[in-house]
Amino acid sequence: MIRLNNIHKSYEMGSNSLHVLKGIDLNIEQGDFVSIMGSSGSGKSTLLNILGMLDNYDKGTYHLSGNLIANMSEKKAAKYRNDMVGFVFQSFNLISFKNAMENVALPLYYKGVPRKKRNLIAMEYLEKLGLKEWANHMPSEMSGGQKQRVAIARALISQPKIILADEPTGALDTATSYEVMEILKDINAAGITVIIVTHEHDIAAMTRQIIRLKDGRIHEIIRNGELKQFQKNYMKELETA
Repeated sequence: MIRLNNIHKSYEMGSNSLHVLKGIDLNIEQGDFVSIMGSSGSGKSTLLNILGMLDNYDKGTYHLSGNLIANMSEKKAAKYRNDMVGFVFQSFNLISFKNAMENVALPLYYKGVPRKKRNLIAMEYLEKLGLKEWANHMPSEMSGGQKQRVAIARALISQPKIILADEPTGALDTATSYEVMEILKDINAAGITVIIVTHEHDIAAMTRQIIRLKDGRIHEIIRNGELKQFQKNYMKELETA
C-alpha cells in the first residue's frame, strides 16, 4: 500500500541546510498497525507529514496504493488526503467555535455533502465512539479523552484507507491513552491501516510493528513476535531507572 524508496528531505535554515530524512526505504501493507519511534529530531513527524501529503520530499519515490505521490498541486494533494487519509493529532485540532457534531462533519463539508446528511452521518460516528450525548457540546466543555474521540470520529467519517496519528496519546493520562489505543485497535481490526508517531514505549508495544528512527534513518524495525521482547526490555529499563 505504502512504498517509500530512498526518501530524502532537507529544510533550509537561513544559510544552512538541515538534512532530516536520509534515505528512508519502507513498505507498509494494507491493514498494518505501525508505530514510528525515535528521539526528538530523528525525523518522525517529517516522515508522517510526507506520508500524509502535508509535505513534499526532495529525493526518492513515494507510492500510495500504486500511485506515485510527487510534485502534486495543493488541490490534487488535498483530494488524495480527503479520499485516502484521516488525521489524528496530539492537540486534537478541533475548531473551538463548532460543537462536536460540526467538528466531526467538517470533512464531509469539503466533499460537498449537504448539511443535513453530513450531520446525520456525524451523529452515527459520535454514537460509535460513545459520544452521542456530547454532540452539541463545544470542545471547551469536553475532557482530553472526549476531544480525542471526537478527533478520531472526524478522521473516520470520510472512510479513509489510512489513519495517521501524531502523538495521539501525548496529551492524555495513562488510562485514557489506553482507551484511545483500544479504539485505534478496533479501527485497525476493521481493515484500516493505522500509523502512529509516539515516544511512549508502552503505546508503541500495542502496535504490530515498530519503526525506530535515528538521525534520519531507519535504525530498526521490530515486528510481531519481537514485540514481547521489546516490552520486556522496556520493563527492565523502568526497573533500573
